[in-house]
Amino acid sequence: MKQITSLKIVVFFTLIFSASFGQKKVRPSFTLDKLSIPTSSPTRLFYIQRSSNANVVVYDANMLKNNVLNPKEPVLTYWIKYAEDSKIHQLTNIQRNLAYGLHTNTIKNEPGAYEGYFLAYRARKFKVKMDENKHPIALFPINKKMQILEHVFVSVDNSGVMPSVNYVELFGKDVVTGAAVYEKFKP
Repeated sequence: MKQITSLKIVVFFTLIFSASFGQKKVRPSFTLDKLSIPTSSPTRLFYIQRSSNANVVVYDANMLKNNVLNPKEPVLTYWIKYAEDSKIHQLTNIQRNLAYGLHTNTIKNEPGAYEGYFLAYRARKFKVKMDENKHPIALFPINKKMQILEHVFVSVDNSGVMPSVNYVELFGKDVVTGAAVYEKFKP
């Protein structure tokens, strides 16, 4: 079991941080200020940018007509492939099941809220819910405090046989004050 979990973590980081898995390499490295930013959306929770290419993984709230989160699938995940055609693409089965896909559960004492994690990396769990203004948000541990996650940037080193992560940057805002929050770490 421990060996399978280790394999999942390796696959997770390889898929997230690799520029070559099922994608064409466009440029060897992108900096945060050069990356594409998805158009804002009222259902946007957060997105992931990587230094390896301009493609972005987007996480949106899956809303029902009565403005509540869909309990069967509260988060929709997809690519915007700026490096190819700038269109929305679905995740492959491997990406959905081993890397970018999420698992969510309802939170028993908090109706309409869901706890979630990446299927292959459970170190940091997040919560998806509606805020007091009925806007969907993802609360994520930033500096050991649950904050509103807006986007993630991952700096990747593709110089070796296997890509490695230089660092991860989390960008969000304080859930109470709305002030910008930031954390940089090496997983």
